[in-house]
Amino acid sequence: MKAKKSLGQNFIHDEKFLTKLNGSIASNEKTSIIEIGPGKGALTRHLIRKKYKKIILIEKDLNLLKYLEKYKDKKTFLINDDALNFDLNDLNIRKDSIIVGNLPFNVSSQLLVKWTKFDYWPPFYEKMYLMFQKELGKRIIAKKDTKSYGRISVIAQSRFNIKKLLIAPSGIFTPKPKVDGIVLEFSPIKKHKNVQMKKLEIVLKKAFHQRRKKIKSSLKEYKNILELNNFNLDLRAENLSTDDYCRLSNLI
Repeated sequence: MKAKKSLGQNFIHDEKFLTKLNGSIASNEKTSIIEIGPGKGALTRHLIRKKYKKIILIEKDLNLLKYLEKYKDKKTFLINDDALNFDLNDLNIRKDSIIVGNLPFNVSSQLLVKWTKFDYWPPFYEKMYLMFQKELGKRIIAKKDTKSYGRISVIAQSRFNIKKLLIAPSGIFTPKPKVDGIVLEFSPIKKHKNVQMKKLEIVLKKAFHQRRKKIKSSLKEYKNILELNNFNLDLRAENLSTDDYCRLSNLI
């Protein structure tokens, strides 16, 4: 079966890479593993060799279920649904869980943002191991004062410690994409657990919409708050840290 471009599908076929990726994923006999977009089960085949409590496979493409049915047993469950719409809270998992996914490149940033917006924080999962296009991955882990630093950097870093695990050369995928991939490890943090993500997104949208403008212009509606709280109005969007953006979001 061919991958569907409309669903952003790129299947991993390289066994050496899959073995290395599987070895980077930490689990034990208490771990619930949630795999997003398992496709034909290339990584699933490796995950079932690990220690785990249960595995939940969430696959949108109905045509791929026939490849995944063979993994179903009393510890492995299959859900045919779109991860963008599916509420992970419905799984009723409260702890000892991880999310794993070779995410469809066309919705990967949307999925990441979605998984920062639980009503409580830290969330029920302990780690996420996710594949992105390399360029997007660089933006996610970018530091302030760099060109790659932007909205997705702040959103991700306000919620997680992020570690670069593996580079995925384009040749390991079928069909072969034009760009390489990157696997990142996300560990939820408590530091900004009280930040309101909707407010944070509003501030970031205003700040980075014209990123070369100084914040006294791009965030002019918050000028009084910025001045009262000793923000340097001559800085640009890329010069404010994640801590700065979270602090501002909590002040407005």
